[in-house]
Amino acid sequence: MTSRLHVEVEGNGPALLLLHGFTGSTSTMWSLGRTLTDRRTVLAVDLPGHGRTGLLEPPDHRFESTLDALVRVLDQRDLGQVDVCGYSMGGRLALGLAIRHPERVRSTVLIGSTAGIASDAERAARRRADADLAAELLERGLEWFVDHWMDLPLFASQQRLGARTLAEAREQRLANDPDGLAASLLGSGTGSQPSFWGELDAVLGPVLLVVGEEDARYRRLAFRLASGLVDAEIQVIAEAGHAAHVENLPAVEEAVVSFLDDVDRSAT
Repeated sequence: MTSRLHVEVEGNGPALLLLHGFTGSTSTMWSLGRTLTDRRTVLAVDLPGHGRTGLLEPPDHRFESTLDALVRVLDQRDLGQVDVCGYSMGGRLALGLAIRHPERVRSTVLIGSTAGIASDAERAARRRADADLAAELLERGLEWFVDHWMDLPLFASQQRLGARTLAEAREQRLANDPDGLAASLLGSGTGSQPSFWGELDAVLGPVLLVVGEEDARYRRLAFRLASGLVDAEIQVIAEAGHAAHVENLPAVEEAVVSFLDDVDRSAT
């Protein structure tokens, strides 16, 4: 158990913070991150409950506490402003950083993400569902949970990746700590985070919303996000579902590089 976030750093140039999705780790973001290290200092973080960070001690996996921990990562490296790229849960945290700490975020890339659940009743129902799922994870074990998670309809399009890649993804998820994943569900699940739908105008920098063409729900959410953000653009990625950066990496890389190059030009 640890009280600090595990961080891996590669590359040179302006800092880019990479935040993975639930059940992921730094390894799931480096396929994208390493395409950018020739122009960016890339910091990949294992979020609380995941990877080499694992279960925090003292145990505090709340969404807002994770935002504070990410700010400490920047402070420890004397980084003032950074670009942030997050996928799914990592995207929710990236958006949270841009809203709660706008002075620290120059630009934001959100891959398959949302601003949370607006309705109090729906958010409470999601918290109960996440609590039930966390209890089932601890009762039935990590192997059952990983198979259950990978079988969700949200990830059906990943079958295109082939058996070998899916097996590697399964092994990566199985390397997580079950207590850590349960704590993450309870503390940073969509039902536990604040709804940011009414605060989108607090984001100061430009935002790139990346969404897979086959991810109908998150395409709708991307357009809803864009309507509330001051400066946002949407890139719909062909031949991809929820994890667009995994399913069609070249297209996501092209979109992210173009966006960040524009951010650099605007800053000069």
